Amino acid sequence: MAKRTRTHSSTARDYPRTARLNRLFQEILAEELERVDDERLELVTIMSVDVDASLDRAIVYYESLGGADDDEDVLEALAEVKHQLRGAVGRQARVKRTPDLVFRPDDVQRGARRIDEILYGQAEPTDDDEA
Repeated sequence: MAKRTRTHSSTARDYPRTARLNRLFQEILAEELERVDDERLELVTIMSVDVDASLDRAIVYYESLGGADDDEDVLEALAEVKHQLRGAVGRQARVKRTPDLVFRPDDVQRGARRIDEILYGQAEPTDDDEA
C-alpha cells in the first residue's frame, strides 16, 4: 500500500504563536504610539516585542533618536502612557490575557550603531570597545 504524502501549504501554524504575537503587538504599539501627544515620544520607534508564551509579560524594545541620553525621559513618558498602550493591545489583539508591558532600550541597535561609527571612523574607540 502506498504511503500517503501530505501536501505542505503555508499556514499560520507553521509560524509559532509567540512570533505572530510579537509582530502583532509591535504593529499595534507602533500605531498607538503615533497617536500619543507627548513630545518625549515623537522620535521613539518600537523595534521589537518579546512576548512570553504565558502572555504574562511582553518586553517592548524601543529606540529613540536621542539615544541613551533620552532613555530616562522616554521611559518616564512610556510609563505614563503604559495603560493606554496596554489597552490598545487588549482591544486589537483579541487575546485572552493582555500582558504587562515592560519597556527597554534596544541595545542591539545601539551596539550596531557604535560598531558602524568605529568602522567608518566617525568615533574613536573607547576603553570598553577594546576589551
